[in-house]
Amino acid sequence: MKSVRTDAYQAVLAVVLAARTRAGITQQQLAALLDKPQSFVSKYENGERRLDVAEFLAILHALNCDPHAALGEILASKPFRRAGPRPALRRARR
Repeated sequence: MKSVRTDAYQAVLAVVLAARTRAGITQQQLAALLDKPQSFVSKYENGERRLDVAEFLAILHALNCDPHAALGEILASKPFRRAGPRPALRRARR
Protein backbone atom coordinates (compact mmCIF):
# COMPACT_ATOMS: atom_id res chain seq x y z
CA MET A 1 0.00 0.00 0.00
CA LYS A 2 1.19 3.50 -0.77
CA SER A 3 2.03 5.68 2.20
CA VAL A 4 -0.46 8.16 3.61
CA ARG A 5 2.50 10.11 4.99
CA THR A 6 3.82 11.61 1.75
CA ASP A 7 3.68 15.37 1.31
CA ALA A 8 1.55 14.91 -1.80
CA TYR A 9 -1.07 12.81 -0.02
CA GLN A 10 -1.09 15.20 2.93
CA ALA A 11 -1.93 17.98 0.45
CA VAL A 12 -4.92 15.94 -0.75
CA LEU A 13 -6.11 15.43 2.82
CA ALA A 14 -5.72 19.11 3.61
CA VAL A 15 -8.01 20.04 0.72
CA VAL A 16 -10.64 17.47 1.71
CA LEU A 17 -10.56 18.54 5.35
CA ALA A 18 -10.77 22.22 4.38
CA ALA A 19 -13.79 21.44 2.19
CA ARG A 20 -15.57 19.77 5.11
CA THR A 21 -14.70 22.67 7.40
CA ARG A 22 -15.96 25.22 4.86
CA ALA A 23 -19.18 23.24 4.50
CA GLY A 24 -19.63 23.49 8.27
CA ILE A 25 -20.47 19.85 8.79
CA THR A 26 -19.15 17.32 11.27
CA GLN A 27 -17.51 14.00 10.58
CA GLN A 28 -20.73 12.32 11.72
CA GLN A 29 -22.84 14.36 9.31
CA LEU A 30 -20.50 13.66 6.40
CA ALA A 31 -20.46 9.96 7.24
CA ALA A 32 -24.26 9.92 7.16
CA LEU A 33 -24.25 11.61 3.74
CA LEU A 34 -21.80 8.98 2.49
CA ASP A 35 -23.72 6.10 4.15
CA LYS A 36 -20.52 5.16 5.98
CA PRO A 37 -19.61 4.92 9.67
CA GLN A 38 -18.11 8.01 11.31
CA SER A 39 -14.86 6.07 11.70
CA PHE A 40 -14.46 6.06 7.88
CA VAL A 41 -14.19 9.87 7.89
CA SER A 42 -12.01 9.92 11.00
CA LYS A 43 -9.58 7.35 9.61
CA TYR A 44 -8.96 9.08 6.31
CA GLU A 45 -8.75 12.53 7.93
CA ASN A 46 -6.18 11.24 10.45
CA GLY A 47 -4.17 9.46 7.76
CA GLU A 48 -4.97 5.97 8.99
CA ARG A 49 -6.63 5.08 5.70
CA ARG A 50 -5.97 6.10 2.11
CA LEU A 51 -8.79 7.39 -0.11
CA ASP A 52 -9.26 6.07 -3.61
CA VAL A 53 -10.41 8.32 -6.45
CA ALA A 54 -14.05 7.20 -6.28
CA GLU A 55 -14.18 7.91 -2.53
CA PHE A 56 -12.47 11.27 -3.03
CA LEU A 57 -15.09 12.28 -5.60
CA ALA A 58 -17.99 10.98 -3.46
CA ILE A 59 -16.76 13.06 -0.52
CA LEU A 60 -16.47 16.20 -2.66
CA HIS A 61 -19.96 15.57 -4.05
CA ALA A 62 -21.38 15.14 -0.54
CA LEU A 63 -19.72 18.41 0.48
CA ASN A 64 -21.10 20.16 -2.62
CA CYS A 65 -17.51 20.96 -3.60
CA ASP A 66 -16.41 21.37 -7.22
CA PRO A 67 -13.89 18.60 -7.96
CA HIS A 68 -12.12 20.81 -10.51
CA ALA A 69 -11.58 23.49 -7.87
CA ALA A 70 -10.40 20.89 -5.34
CA LEU A 71 -7.91 19.45 -7.82
CA GLY A 72 -6.74 22.96 -8.62
CA GLU A 73 -6.03 23.53 -4.93
CA ILE A 74 -4.15 20.25 -4.73
CA LEU A 75 -2.09 20.94 -7.85
CA ALA A 76 -1.25 24.44 -6.59
CA SER A 77 0.13 23.03 -3.34
CA LYS A 78 3.87 22.81 -2.81
CA PRO A 79 4.26 19.04 -3.35
CA PHE A 80 2.74 19.32 -6.82
CA ARG A 81 4.45 22.49 -8.03
CA ARG A 82 7.26 21.93 -10.50
CA ALA A 83 9.87 24.19 -11.96
CA GLY A 84 9.51 24.71 -15.69
CA PRO A 85 6.82 23.61 -18.12
CA ARG A 86 4.94 20.39 -17.61
CA PRO A 87 5.15 17.74 -20.28
CA ALA A 88 2.00 17.08 -22.30
CA LEU A 89 0.10 13.93 -21.45
CA ARG A 90 0.21 11.28 -24.12
CA ARG A 91 -2.77 9.13 -24.97
CA ALA A 92 -2.38 5.45 -24.36
CA ARG A 93 -2.19 3.29 -27.45
CA ARG A 94 -4.93 0.75 -27.80
